[in-house]
Amino acid sequence: MVATPTCTTPLELLAAQVDCELFSLPTGAHVFSRGASANAIYSVKRGIVELEGTSAERICYRPGELFSYQDIVWRQGEHRSDAVARTPVEILRLDRLRFLNLLHNHPTLAVLLIAQQHDRLREQRTSGTCVY
Repeated sequence: MVATPTCTTPLELLAAQVDCELFSLPTGAHVFSRGASANAIYSVKRGIVELEGTSAERICYRPGELFSYQDIVWRQGEHRSDAVARTPVEILRLDRLRFLNLLHNHPTLAVLLIAQQHDRLREQRTSGTCVY
């Protein structure tokens, strides 16, 4: 019997999906724009992506972190931020339905995303950038 590799991070789970797309963007390029249809989840494989919100809030995502899941799970189908490459980036993209199926098949992914959000809130609180 051949053992199948175990994916332990959100990035690895996304990358293991057959329909996952990998693309590269230069510094300053938009991954997506505020108001655009939120129909995919993204993960940073290499580089830094910054989300710029409507109230001038900015959040940077680093390698291994997923972003836009809030928009496709909790929003009305639109991105609420601009996502801009702050360095040359490699991005993984998985469409919304495939992501929701991935969550269904790997419920621990939800726990990993909650942990990522918790770490992000702790980081913001420590730096004084948390907005209430």
